[in-house]
Order: sequence, then structure tokens, then C-alpha cells
Amino acid sequence: MSSIFARKALLQKGWADNVRLELEGGRIKAALADVAAQAGDFVAGVIIPGLCNAHSHAFQRALAGKTEERSDAGRDNFWTWRERMYALAGQVDAGLLAAIAQQAYSEMLASGYTSVAEFHYLHSEPGGSRDDDMMFNALCEAARNSGIRMTYVPVLYERSGFDQPEPVGHQKLFANDVGSFLEHHERVLEQATETLNVGIGAHSLRAVSKESLVELVRVADSRNLPMHLHIAEQQREVDQSMAFYGRRPVRWLLENFDVGDRWCLVHATHMDADETESLAQSAAVVCLCPSTEANLGDGLFPLHDFLSAGGRIAIGSDSHVSINPFEELRWLEYGQRLVSQSRNVASLQEAHVGRELFSRALDGGVQASTRETAGIQCGAVADLVALYDDDPMLVGHGDASLLDALVFSGYRLPIERVMVHGEWQVVDGEHVDQADTRAAFADAIRKIGEAS
Repeated sequence: MSSIFARKALLQKGWADNVRLELEGGRIKAALADVAAQAGDFVAGVIIPGLCNAHSHAFQRALAGKTEERSDAGRDNFWTWRERMYALAGQVDAGLLAAIAQQAYSEMLASGYTSVAEFHYLHSEPGGSRDDDMMFNALCEAARNSGIRMTYVPVLYERSGFDQPEPVGHQKLFANDVGSFLEHHERVLEQATETLNVGIGAHSLRAVSKESLVELVRVADSRNLPMHLHIAEQQREVDQSMAFYGRRPVRWLLENFDVGDRWCLVHATHMDADETESLAQSAAVVCLCPSTEANLGDGLFPLHDFLSAGGRIAIGSDSHVSINPFEELRWLEYGQRLVSQSRNVASLQEAHVGRELFSRALDGGVQASTRETAGIQCGAVADLVALYDDDPMLVGHGDASLLDALVFSGYRLPIERVMVHGEWQVVDGEHVDQADTRAAFADAIRKIGEAS
């Protein structure tokens, strides 16, 4: 058994001083407040729970910063970016994926994410077999080597569009039929561990037929698994859904499926007022990825109306143009301030918006992934972030505003250590395997460049 003494800790019931955490088997055995440190304790300034990165495409870390040049046509959008992303997907084999994902996961840990939901549809290497699971094994290797807790979400991608039953171009590399996909899902379920959870997903309504989505939902229901789906990210998808189904995407989904608290809908950017209220009342969690949504020009999610109706949110770094949970929360709020010309938009339950955003992201991330006990309390997993309490970002802040400072101060994070399942993976602000991870990532990027 190991132990941590924190001068301040954010327990599930709130802030407490002089907290001693006893850890055993990767979990919190005891959380005692207003006590003294004991010999052998690791002494920390501030301890907070780690957050879940609820939506990740790990391979896209290799694309960050490489799509910011205006095209000759000068009309760049999500769909032109997608072609660049597809081209990258066509180059990534298992070895490259392992190196790229390990870099992404290490960066997540160093920024305060302790778990990740990997939304994965690259089920075969270029020219490889769809039944050898090499790409899944590469992600497992990256998660194991980095130390992050992973929820693997294998994703079905079977068609090019609502009225296009066959994949085209680069899509042929990762398109799959529902039978083969479910065979893969059965195989990976057998490999689940305490730090490797398994969900299931459909890429989007445009990429998966209703009949196939029914099959995926049947499996999710029978095994009580998280069910993930991109939806209504782009206006074009809304227009196509109206033409094909006669309904907006979120409305069609709610009318045709029993959407509930095991569902994680990613983006849901383009909803009307009725969809927003109905989705909030469904108890599904919506994963928002503000840095990616801004980078791709997706649009702004109707956050205030969704939260006001009882909606639940998680956050994710998606394409990894930024890997920082506090930046995601900051820009989630800032986008709303810009469009509403007001401040503290997300503070519906708490007076302090930083605290509310953090709490919502913590609970929503757990709902979207592991469905474990959330936060710092007895029985919860020991996924913890230690902060320097003497860092200029935090000095002068008490219980009320400490999370405001962490979310809105906006410079180098005051992270001293990060623990996953009772093991320190970040020490003195750096991942314990940072040097080797960076070297392998640099080599992978060079290989991709040489093949381009």
C-alpha cells in the first residue's frame, strides 16, 4: 500500500485540507481529511482527479499543424481537411500508429488527462488484413507504455454517405462490414483489463446504415457498453440527413433509438432548439472538442441551452491540435462568451465557472468511458493529478477560485505529477518515458514524410 498527503485535495464531496489518501491495488482505499502526514507519504501541494479525454483519434496527432496552408481555391473547410486526414490514414501502419499514439497519450498524461476513449476505425494496415488486429495491438502497446487508462472504442465505417452504399477513395482502407467488425469486437472484448475498457461505436449516421446501427446498439445493450457516435458535426450532414431520412440527425436518432446514459454523442454541433432539449433530457453525454471544432470551423454547440435543460458533457482533444483539458474547458466557455456577448455562461450550478466546467467534464468523462466511480473517494481508481501549490498560477487562490485559475489563467500548467492506477506516470512535470517516446515519434514522422 502507498499513500499521499496533500495540503489541499478536491474530494468528490468538495475541497478539503490536509488530506491523506491510502492507495491499494490501483484504487483509493481511504481518503481522510484534516489529518497529519505520516512517514513515507508522498507530500503534494494540491491533488485533483484526472480527467478523461473522451474522444481521441490518436493517429491524427501526426497531422497537427500541417493543414493550416490556404488552398489555391481559397475555400478550405472540414471536407478539404478530411482529404488530408484520409491521406495520412493511408500511410499509417501498426508500427507508426504505436509511436504516434504513445506520443499523444504521453502528452495527455502530462497535461492532466489520466484516461482516453480512443475512437478507432483504422482496423487494418495499408495492404494488411482486417482480422489480424495489428492496429488494435498497436494502440494497446501505446497505452501500456505510456501508462494511460484506455477505453478502446472500435468504430464501424461502412459507406461513403447516406445514399452512397460503397466507400470511395481512401475510405476503402478502413471501411468494414458489420459482420467482420463484430468479430473484431468479440476478440478485443476478451482482452479487457482494469486499465483497458472496451466500448463500441459507429462513425456517423452518414457512414453507417440504420440496419447496421441497430446491430451495434444490440451488442452495446446486451453487454452494457458505452456507445459512441459522431453526429451533426457539419451543416452538410444535417442537409444530407434531411434529404435522406426527412429528419435532422439528432432528431432522427432520438426517434429511432432508445438513447440513454450509455450513449456518447460527439460534437452534436448543429441542433435546433427541440433537438437540444430532447437530447439533454435523454441523459446521454455529449463530448465536446472545442480546439478541434474551432480548427475545423465546425460551429458552436448550444451549450447554455443544453446545460439548462439538464444536459451532460465530456471533453476530448479529437484531432490533437491541442492536448490540454483546461484549454478545452477555457475555449468551451470562451466560444459561448463570444457568441452571447456575456460572461460566465456555463456557471448554472456553481458561482465559479471553472469549478462547474471541471466537475461536469469529470462526471461526463467517466460516463462516456469507464463508468467507474468518479472523483477522489473510497473505491475510486487512483487516477490523480498533483499540482504545485506555490506556482504563480495558483498562489492567492483558495477553494472558490482555484479551478478558475487553472482553467482561465492560460499558461504552462502547474502539474508536478500524474498518477494512473496507483502508478506515477508523470514526475516533475514530464512523462517518465518522454525521451524515448519523442525519439520514436520523430522517427515515425520522418518515415511518413519520406513516403509522401
